[in-house]
Amino acid sequence: MHTESSNTELVLIGGSAGSLQVILEMIKNLNENLNFPIILVLHRKAQSTNILQTLLQQFISTEVVEIDDKTDIKKNKIYIVPADYHLLFENKKMMSLDSSEKMNYSRPSIDVTFKSAAEIYGKTLVGILLSGANADGVEGLSYIKKNNGKVWIQNPETAEVNYMPKHAVEGVKYDLLIRPDNLADYINQL
Repeated sequence: MHTESSNTELVLIGGSAGSLQVILEMIKNLNENLNFPIILVLHRKAQSTNILQTLLQQFISTEVVEIDDKTDIKKNKIYIVPADYHLLFENKKMMSLDSSEKMNYSRPSIDVTFKSAAEIYGKTLVGILLSGANADGVEGLSYIKKNNGKVWIQNPETAEVNYMPKHAVEGVKYDLLIRPDNLADYINQL
């Protein structure tokens, strides 16, 4: 497993209702010197403050950054897509924000970000879909798979809200079913 997966350049995690607990569990157990960035695409209320950044930063020394338009992508950082924006990748060094219409009632849309990343990162991308109440992310995962990236899905049995992972498991060829308690271990092995 190690040799082939050591070329991971980006880990994308999408989630909605019920995913924050999984992310907190993961953050507490992540290695402090990852060789790639992790980007969190979470459905949040539009007027959401950056309390999420503050919350996550308490549990890890790796820097947690809320993305601005034209943010540089650096390894060993955890990035959060701000509420009410879609995240797009211009290339492997730069991200941009977009406020076009909502997809699946969501902005940020997991699908939009997953597809954009899949086109740029191809097989060096790992896309992870967690607990959530709508189908956002399923199409994005399919796209990651089509571009030879890795697809991990939270085992629906372990999801607080299993709609999103259940649809993904049924609709996408995945590489791994993860649980909240082993997600960090798998990421640490990349």
